[in-house]
Amino acid sequence: MKELLYTITKGLVEHPESIEITVDAPDDDGVVVYHLHVAESDMGRIIGKQGRIAKAIRTVMRAASTRTGEKVAVEID
Repeated sequence: MKELLYTITKGLVEHPESIEITVDAPDDDGVVVYHLHVAESDMGRIIGKQGRIAKAIRTVMRAASTRTGEKVAVEID
């Protein structure tokens, strides 16, 4: 899942070397939270107009996680 998030993000940003993804351990509900950090200048590219790109990234991650049987959430920090 981490590789999928990196692959999606890499295509959107100008500085792919600044991408950092941290993964939290599953909480009580079994949700694994992925924290995405990008360069300050790339934040607009990741969030998109009215958050559409961020929502699409979260949707793709949720859809991919159903195949592995885990619950995921993506937070853009």
